[in-house]
Amino acid sequence: MRFLLRPGWLVTIAVVIGFVITCYTFLAPWQFGREAQRDAQQQAIDASYAVAPVPLGELVPAGAGVTNEVEWRQVQVTGTYLPEAETLVRLRVVDGKPASEVLTPLRTDDGRVVVVDRGYIATTDGQTVPHFAAPPTGTVTLTARLRLDETDPQARPVFTAGGHRQFYAADSRPIAADTGLDLMPGYLQLAPEQPGVLGPLAVAPATGGAPFTNLSYALQWLTFGAIAIVALGYFIRLEVLQRRGRGTDSKGALRDALAGRDGGVDPDGAQPDSQETPLAERYGRR
Repeated sequence: MRFLLRPGWLVTIAVVIGFVITCYTFLAPWQFGREAQRDAQQQAIDASYAVAPVPLGELVPAGAGVTNEVEWRQVQVTGTYLPEAETLVRLRVVDGKPASEVLTPLRTDDGRVVVVDRGYIATTDGQTVPHFAAPPTGTVTLTARLRLDETDPQARPVFTAGGHRQFYAADSRPIAADTGLDLMPGYLQLAPEQPGVLGPLAVAPATGGAPFTNLSYALQWLTFGAIAIVALGYFIRLEVLQRRGRGTDSKGALRDALAGRDGGVDPDGAQPDSQETPLAERYGRR
């Protein structure tokens, strides 16, 4: 087994061990975690259908924001839209087509300011903003779902293009920083047929999507790790057998030489008998 200490084998073993460790300590647990998150989200959505909307203050007290515990719950809120602080979320995809989401702050009757996601508008190229309906004026009462702020991994700021504020995540924090409004953390996703709604955003159905997607990925990574270990063992065993075979051939050739056999023809040109005369005896009788 000393061949395992050769550089090529050491590199191969290190790569396989690194891959297996990655599969079992990172990739599979990551997919298990995503499956748990997806399941928790679906349970929260399912539960929200069975509970009637409640006033915003019952779930999100003044001075607080949306939390994981109340996300997806339906609430009712009364207030006035602030179209001057409206901001668009770029580069969204709805039904496989480019779109933008329209976020319009609402000043509630208790003095808070919350961001309302009024839904989406279709865009031809993901950038050009078409004309869309302005929010209604005056006091409105809305039914919406509580949502956590998203996070733009690149932390890009709000900018103005085409006469609209725009950015890349449904996040109340950049809007607050750009407009100076004291916005409640989180936002409200407007339900269909509500005042000011545009293209209503879909909520995951109660039956969920394709079942066990992340779970199957996790099991695949575990299987890949096991296959890598088995494959390494197989190639090591194959190398051992090949080396044993070469060693046996060399020993056989040495025994033939000592016995006077040279692979089929003796020194006198005659074919060897099954009982070959030893080399020492044959030359000793001359």
